[in-house]
Amino acid sequence: MFSRRTFLSLVAGSMASPELASAQPSSQKVALYANVGADLTHYDVDVGGAELTRRETVTLPAAVQYAWPHASRRYLYVASSSSAPGYGTQGTEHHVTAFAINPSSGALTPHGAPIRLPARPIHISTDIPSEYILVAFNNPSAVRVYRINPDFTPGDEVKQPGSIDAGIFAHQVRVTPDNQLAILVTRGNEATPTKPEDPGALKVFNYKNGTLTNEVSIAPNGGKEFGPRHLDFHPTKPWMYVSVETQNKMYMFRMEDGRINPEIAYRAETLAEPNNIRARQAAGTVHVHPNGRFVYGANRAEATTEFQGKQVFKGGENSIVVYSINHSMGRPTPIQHIETQKIHPRTFHIDPSGRLLVAEHNLPVNVRDG
Repeated sequence: MFSRRTFLSLVAGSMASPELASAQPSSQKVALYANVGADLTHYDVDVGGAELTRRETVTLPAAVQYAWPHASRRYLYVASSSSAPGYGTQGTEHHVTAFAINPSSGALTPHGAPIRLPARPIHISTDIPSEYILVAFNNPSAVRVYRINPDFTPGDEVKQPGSIDAGIFAHQVRVTPDNQLAILVTRGNEATPTKPEDPGALKVFNYKNGTLTNEVSIAPNGGKEFGPRHLDFHPTKPWMYVSVETQNKMYMFRMEDGRINPEIAYRAETLAEPNNIRARQAAGTVHVHPNGRFVYGANRAEATTEFQGKQVFKGGENSIVVYSINHSMGRPTPIQHIETQKIHPRTFHIDPSGRLLVAEHNLPVNVRDG
């Protein structure tokens, strides 16, 4: 049987990250869902043997962008879009689709009709009891909230009581474990030869019954050289870990007295060789281990250069960085960098027992031999 604690999240087009689950006996089954384009495939997971067995595939209205499980682990909400990533070509098909998860097999069955969205959803999540779906949009940067109906289908949008400053290039939206705050992670944009840097920020809202109020912006140095991408929470401590994509850093913030302390408590490098950047590097997804003793981040590189008439990988770190977490202060200390052996590990997740990590890579790139 697939209980709420035996669900291995998703490795979807841009990744999903459910609430953390404690370690479970190895005899329990685990399901994983991964996509290529609009096709979302279910895999059985052999945690002990580190093997995936492909099962059935469902097809979304457009390319999968992100997905998130209901708190019961009996339903899955999948965001899809026909738009290109980043600031690319704008499509017209943007949806959230619900699936029921078979409790015995893990198979997905469409559950109700998809709801339309106004633009490409770059990330979705639910609040802690899964009463509402929160959706982040990157272009234009925005956040919207949708009800989850009593039958678990996605419902109407919640009208917000005031205006929202969604920053520049939203990348993720999460609700804190106490269900009291919502955080929109806005990356900004790196400077180019013709355009100055766009600042990044963490947009923090009071959250209640789907409404976002009393916005506070956390933007160290005015958001300059601060390009946050993703965050995750410690399972038992008031600590929040943020991957800073454009600076290749891992930051830790403290949650105190119902708010996020805006001061960066700790900073750590994500790269094994931060002084040997051969091409653009980008920190990615972050996940805290279920036992709370470690935090993991992705390092991504994909730039190419011409060699003998072909585009080949220019070099860089495609790896998972592992940090130990100080049990009293929360400080992350890097203890391992392990190459993923592929190009651009866009997303990864950890099984609920904490014994298996699965990474998905974004694209094939030729690598020079020798």
